[in-house]
Amino acid sequence: MERALVIDHSTLIIRRAGAVVLGALLVAGAAQVSVPLPGTPVPMTLQPMAVLLVGGLLGPQLGALSMILYLAMGAAGLPVFTPTVPLVGVARLFGPTGGYLLAYPVAAWATGWLTPGWQPGVNGPHAPGTPGWRPGVNGPHAPGTPGWQPGVSGPHAPGTPGSRPGVSGPHGPGTPGWQPGVNKPWLGRVALAVLVGLVLIHLGGLAQLAILTGSISGAAQLATAPFLLGDLLKLALLVPVLAKFTPTIRARL
Repeated sequence: MERALVIDHSTLIIRRAGAVVLGALLVAGAAQVSVPLPGTPVPMTLQPMAVLLVGGLLGPQLGALSMILYLAMGAAGLPVFTPTVPLVGVARLFGPTGGYLLAYPVAAWATGWLTPGWQPGVNGPHAPGTPGWRPGVNGPHAPGTPGWQPGVSGPHAPGTPGSRPGVSGPHGPGTPGWQPGVNKPWLGRVALAVLVGLVLIHLGGLAQLAILTGSISGAAQLATAPFLLGDLLKLALLVPVLAKFTPTIRARL
């Protein structure tokens, strides 16, 4: 038994380490997609989207660690930063885009903390529709769980009108907007998580450019205004992706 527990723990550590490395590599790959914008030294890249995706999927601790690893790789001189900015290694962190980079661990942590994670019996490896789920067995009011009573537990318990054992409920299969493991109220929390992450990245970039230019308004014109439309698109793309995949990935980490 002890041997099995050790193996499971070691596997979990390896899985988490792999997730941290993959997250850093994902952001490094996104950095290579760069479009220079006229009038600003800050190019448009896919980095912020990748940072928020990693933070939401991995959670606050692993997401932040992944971004710290990414910054360490770049500071060491590895080609993981955006190639259109003519600064290499540690110098990049003190350049016009350094504020964005330094904000990545904070943004990933905040996004991961605000993004809803796994809830036993609601989402994750035994959510309705996933492998291993059994109607009337898995779930927060399954037989054997605290407070369960046959024909009594839950708003649609066996014997009540419209009951489907282990399936029916306010967010059960067949109700409007239902997705396996994801209920509608989650979408608002995920949207908030992405929005907060974007704001934190912008604040980091704005702060450093304000120091370099000596003007907050001038920094805002360079660091914020050109990216507002793109940020709305990032928000629209990230919310459904995180809502769908976060519960499954978090349950395995």
